[in-house]
Amino acid sequence: MRRSAGLLLYRRAGDEFEVLLGHMGGPFFARRDAGAWTVPKGEYEPDEPAWDAARREFEEELGLPPPEGAAIPLGEVRQSNGKIVTAWAIEADLDPAAMVPGTFEMEWPPKSGRVQEFPELDRVQWCGLERARAVIVPAQAAFLDRLMEHSE
Repeated sequence: MRRSAGLLLYRRAGDEFEVLLGHMGGPFFARRDAGAWTVPKGEYEPDEPAWDAARREFEEELGLPPPEGAAIPLGEVRQSNGKIVTAWAIEADLDPAAMVPGTFEMEWPPKSGRVQEFPELDRVQWCGLERARAVIVPAQAAFLDRLMEHSE
């Protein structure tokens, strides 16, 4: 079973909450919006603590150190692909323009024999909760709900 862990940054904009989401890189998601945004996260092996993986993956995906601060455990969700995702929320402000994304390689176009490099996340953006719900990977919307429950 594949597992991922990640950090969901949030900030308060007046009475509203905003969360930092990343748009998945690569050709499959290039023209998609709904369902193509995610908590910055990545896979880890069973012998690595999920918290350590979440912090490592944040840095790998965004090229920035994970923020310090109190972490709110948001639990786990199972995505439609079967992957289990564990997340924590941290209140922090980050400039999306400072991101230097990690990359991955894949054969593209398929069966072309050409290997191309793509960013793990091609952009990150602060989103209000309504927009976040409209674009986040559907299973991860539970993280938004859990964050709001914690903040009440």
